[in-house]
Amino acid sequence: MTQLLRVPLADPRSETLAMKSEIMSALESVLEDGTYILGPQVKRFEDVLVARIGAHGLCGVASGTDALVLAMLAAGVKQDDEVIAPSHTAGPTIAAILMIGAVPVLVDVQEDTGCIDPHCVAAAITLKTRAIIAVHLYGHPADLQALRGVAGSIPLIEDCAQAIDAEAGGRKVGSIGDFGCFSFYPTKNLGAVGDGGAVSCARGEDLEKLRQLRVYGWSRPQCAERDGGRCSRLDEMQAAILSVKLKNLSAQLERRRTIAAHYRDGLKGLPLILPMERQGNHHTYHLFVIRSARRNALEAHLTRQGIGTGRHYPLPAHQQPAFARRARIAGTMAVTEKISGEILSLPMFGTMTEVQTDIVVDAVRSFA
Repeated sequence: MTQLLRVPLADPRSETLAMKSEIMSALESVLEDGTYILGPQVKRFEDVLVARIGAHGLCGVASGTDALVLAMLAAGVKQDDEVIAPSHTAGPTIAAILMIGAVPVLVDVQEDTGCIDPHCVAAAITLKTRAIIAVHLYGHPADLQALRGVAGSIPLIEDCAQAIDAEAGGRKVGSIGDFGCFSFYPTKNLGAVGDGGAVSCARGEDLEKLRQLRVYGWSRPQCAERDGGRCSRLDEMQAAILSVKLKNLSAQLERRRTIAAHYRDGLKGLPLILPMERQGNHHTYHLFVIRSARRNALEAHLTRQGIGTGRHYPLPAHQQPAFARRARIAGTMAVTEKISGEILSLPMFGTMTEVQTDIVVDAVRSFA
């Protein structure tokens, strides 16, 4: 029999059920309206989210992975072009590059945040480089100011899947690069009840490209004009759910920051490396990832205590065969390989109670 966790790693069910009555009302309105594809719910959600982010435009799509694919296509990335990305990232970042036949150029990350290292990016740029993907890892923004200086005219794509509402220099992620890509996978800070995603952009012409690309490349119904078009539409039902959750996002994120502060206080003085927040940045704590030289033993100890943990990510992209065969490895991966053997994600979700947080802290301290 599977052990019932005292504290799960994530709990999207409880976060959704906390808004159940409002969500059910929103879903009923979709059923009664009768417009089920790219209707008023998607338009309403896009309008509210783009205003919150501060980007020029935003296009709802079927998933966070599709968001990356469509952003690269809109940026003009073609087969055999090179796209620079960190090796320390979730698999979809690299899978999206391969989906359009481009070549992932994998680079190392900065040790303090785990985000892509601008110096490594600068060294990896060639005449074939057509885009740079900056992953805002765990909810902390990548160094976009430095990356923009390095990128020059090369399109900068923000992977905001884990970092909605995070800020760098007073601006929200997704409004700083040429494109911002969001995922609404259920465990994300703004999670659907299924898949969903969105792409923000800085220019009107790119918004038009994205809208065409998500519907078969159509310039008008049944007229495919733009190459690379596919079926990638945010569902009306999911948009209705996301609109409800978006109204509660600030409270959810503030709760995550409170939990993170509780962790910091409780774990202070232990032989661990805790997440940091660079000056001028606003971390949204999709994950609370610690580092320990005794990671495996700590992980086993917490499992025995009924506490969910994770490794984000256990195997860097350059060590995954299907990615490595088709990628170019740019430079050494010393930081990536070091931290991948030390990282451990502790429970973090918007409905996590103080009692649950104390259980985790006590369990980690009892190990130490």
